[in-house]
Amino acid sequence: MKRRWRALRDALNGPQDLGRSPGFWGVFIAATIGLLLYPASGSSFGLSSLVSFLLYVPMALGLGLLWGYGGILSFGQSAFFGIAGYIYGLVAGNLTGTPAGTIVALVAAIAAAALAASIFGYFLFYGQVSGWIIPLLCLVLTLILATFMGQTAGYQWRVGQVLLGGYNGMTNIPSLRAGAIEFGGTSTALYYLVVVVTLLLYLGLRVFVNSRYGHVLVAVRDDPERTRMLGHNVDFIQVQVFALAAALAGLSGVLYASWGNYMNPSTMDLLAATLPVIWTAVGGRRSLLAVVLSTVALRALADSLAVSGSQYAFLVMGALLLATMLFFPGGIIVSVARAWRRPSRTRPGAREAVEPKGKGEVA
Repeated sequence: MKRRWRALRDALNGPQDLGRSPGFWGVFIAATIGLLLYPASGSSFGLSSLVSFLLYVPMALGLGLLWGYGGILSFGQSAFFGIAGYIYGLVAGNLTGTPAGTIVALVAAIAAAALAASIFGYFLFYGQVSGWIIPLLCLVLTLILATFMGQTAGYQWRVGQVLLGGYNGMTNIPSLRAGAIEFGGTSTALYYLVVVVTLLLYLGLRVFVNSRYGHVLVAVRDDPERTRMLGHNVDFIQVQVFALAAALAGLSGVLYASWGNYMNPSTMDLLAATLPVIWTAVGGRRSLLAVVLSTVALRALADSLAVSGSQYAFLVMGALLLATMLFFPGGIIVSVARAWRRPSRTRPGAREAVEPKGKGEVA
């Protein structure tokens, strides 16, 4: 038992992410306590806003895992977000009144996103598609799905008793429910669900990227051919991680549908496809912590700009991405963290280690 706890501790403090000092864990625990205590003093609007920021974190973490640790840039996460949201709405809407109907819908939605990614990823990776073409094909998939869903406005586009709705969207989607507890809208239950899911995913993925499988994944990113020669099935690993990232995007899609009781094709348009890439790149794609902080901060920034009446939220996001690519290629949060550590770690005459760019990675 002690050996297992030691292995878990070592994985949580492994080298594949920022934040390994006692000070970091102290701040992490304090922030966790603050989030858990917030409903006691926060308004319903504040709760709903925090939920709307945090529910995108699973999708962003999936892209960080796929791009930062696997070296595969994807503009398709919003497609899997939308697939899961629509499947959840269809299943939950047709199982209204059925015990555990929304739980069945949750499982079906995430499974559908993962299955779609597995099929699409099989043709991408086993077909040896070039790395720079993969993001374009993912974007094409996203826009095709968005365009198709926009054409489903007629009454003939009905599955059971649920209308797809076209550009008007699918409405009256049931919120997640477990027994008498409903996780929807501005409810405290949904807030706690999203907070707990975010924390568990973050900690779980820290363990994952510092596991043996995580190190193999990083090896695939850095030198896929050498990793292949060492006996690893590189194509299968890439399909697996692609599907895992899609499942995480699907989880975000279900939480979004449960929060807003609504899905429409705009969740899969060009803007929606681009935003996860911006969140991940600006914070630092090779750090799960940076991805979480960047996603929440940029979602809050976009929300504040929208509330103030500004029409330039997307331009601000684009400017941040451009500045990151020019001045902070590793991400703003990651670059600041490295600069903070460098004075205490660098001795006279010592050279700072430079993180290599993987041969198979899309910049």
